[in-house]
Amino acid sequence: MKTYTKESLIAELHEIREQGWIKSTRPGNDGAVGNTLEDLLGIVENNLPVPNAAEWELKAQRIDTTSLTTLFHMEPSPTALKFVPQILLPNYGWKHQQAGMRYPAGEKSFRQTINARNHSDRGFMVVVDRKRRRIEVSFIASGIDTKHKAWKDAVSKRVGLGQLSPQPYWGFEDLFHKVGAKLHNCFFVRALRKKEAGVEFFHYKEIYMLKQISLEGLISTIEAGEIYVDFDARTGHNHGTKFRIHQARIMNLYQERTKL
Repeated sequence: MKTYTKESLIAELHEIREQGWIKSTRPGNDGAVGNTLEDLLGIVENNLPVPNAAEWELKAQRIDTTSLTTLFHMEPSPTALKFVPQILLPNYGWKHQQAGMRYPAGEKSFRQTINARNHSDRGFMVVVDRKRRRIEVSFIASGIDTKHKAWKDAVSKRVGLGQLSPQPYWGFEDLFHKVGAKLHNCFFVRALRKKEAGVEFFHYKEIYMLKQISLEGLISTIEAGEIYVDFDARTGHNHGTKFRIHQARIMNLYQERTKL
């Protein structure tokens, strides 16, 4: 495997950009845009061999992608309450679509992808409380869509339609520590994609050097509704609470963003 200095890596990325359209080396692979770039650089996965420097990663994505990528998994506080399986699922869950078939007849589901811009059709949303320095989950009964009337009535009977009490939350510093452990300094490469006669090609057009995760960048991106909290639990299993982001918005999380 090759090793690089930052300068030689930048030069190599510039050369790849100048080549224009490059045939995919991993046809049929969802991660082909990144895998092809790794093959061109002669590296394994996304850890860049840059000796005598802070840890760097390589990230590549298609410019036209709208997919969400998972930043990290983190259950809400107070963690001792086991909020998702012990409170949200039994009190605010609904019948699982495969209850009585794949799962027992009483199987419930609590699946929500929420952000700070709009409430979901079941009335849940993210709220940024800068004064208390935490990200909260809020329940707004007036935001429940009429198609969920039966579920709304059931929640009203179980626990009422007031605000969650206590509210699940994540502290700013806890989130910052978590995202800092997951995201290192990185070279972020964005590529155009095309197919000709069923063959995939990439043009690695935009190259960014991203350094130092920023707490303000993280919180501002959550406030803008560009980071999502994704709950995915059913009675038999909690798949974990994820923080997810549109890939192009990852740049907003860094203090230093240099386009090369």
